[in-house]
Amino acid sequence: MKITDVTTYIVGNPWKNWVFTRVDTDAGIHGIGEATLNGFAKTVEAAIHELKRFVIGEDPFDVENHTLKLSREVYSDGGQIQGAALSGIEFACWDIMGKVTKQPVYKLIGGRCHDRLRVYANGWYRGPREPQSFHDKAKSVVARGYTALKFDPFGAAWRYVERADFALALDLIAAVRDAVGPNVDIMIEAHNRFSPHTALQFADAMAKYQPTWFEAPVPPQYISQMVEVARRSPVPIACGEDYYSPQQFSELLGHDAVHIIQLEPQYLGLTASKQVCGMVHAHNGVTAPHSAQGPLCSLVCAHLNTATPNFFIHEIFDDFNDDWSGMILTNSVKVKDGYIQLEEDRIGWGTDLNYEEIVKHPYNPNNYLPLFRSGWEKRQPVA
Repeated sequence: MKITDVTTYIVGNPWKNWVFTRVDTDAGIHGIGEATLNGFAKTVEAAIHELKRFVIGEDPFDVENHTLKLSREVYSDGGQIQGAALSGIEFACWDIMGKVTKQPVYKLIGGRCHDRLRVYANGWYRGPREPQSFHDKAKSVVARGYTALKFDPFGAAWRYVERADFALALDLIAAVRDAVGPNVDIMIEAHNRFSPHTALQFADAMAKYQPTWFEAPVPPQYISQMVEVARRSPVPIACGEDYYSPQQFSELLGHDAVHIIQLEPQYLGLTASKQVCGMVHAHNGVTAPHSAQGPLCSLVCAHLNTATPNFFIHEIFDDFNDDWSGMILTNSVKVKDGYIQLEEDRIGWGTDLNYEEIVKHPYNPNNYLPLFRSGWEKRQPVA
């Protein structure tokens, strides 16, 4: 079996254009992948078409070699763009392998470690940045069966915040904790916003609300700063979604300061993601992969998490997207009572693209998440 072509599709989701791939073979079997990257849909699409020459004519089963070639042969560090393009192709190869072997992908990467996956809700807090709004929406999330939820209370903050905004952020955290009670996990997202001293001020102030983690409090480029915050914070630090190579995770883990690792399969590919999960396992850490892209990425994470012994919790945006987004795939991840469970009778990813629905939602250059603009949490196209 040989790969004959790679096709791309962009879906105009209002808060982030989704990029999907289809890899065809001379055996008439195809696989699908995803290559979404906020703000770079057309760029990643171009990268896929530039890189596909390295896999056309090759066996889709040779994913280790594909990962090496797609990252090494151009002799350039394309960062997350290159990683997303690689993943879009490589994910589809895993789908093909599942279809040929008549197995779900998780069976091909180690088998079932968990009967079901506990999830946390994200994207649920669209609307005013006010305590009452966060309180009411958090209550409704828990009423749907979720036992954990994540949110960013910091508005458009960057590096530091004024006293009034500092107090508002804490009021939002307090409102959510009050709404959900003491037994629901709350995760605080910071989106790489702060300088180390501001991050530590927030960590100290939020500790009384017992967050499960404080996520990405400082930018990822200086691992030493993330380590400094992690060692001094009274709240566990979680990070990793920005990294696109196993070497970056190796450096982070070598400090033994961060033990909740949020790798992004969308930037690594499934092959390298499985390796990173093993590295985290060796450091007595747990994984909570970033799953805030499109619906196929959510499904890929579910397969990875099912086959990862040190998996912690799965991120879910799908329940809080526009209604039509659930129709982009023929079968999407479904949450029941705060958990998801993969069906054993579905081979590969267990889904396909709904091409008729895709054409109804064209690319829009204003579809991206402007995390440092006021009102970004409404997840609307940028005016």
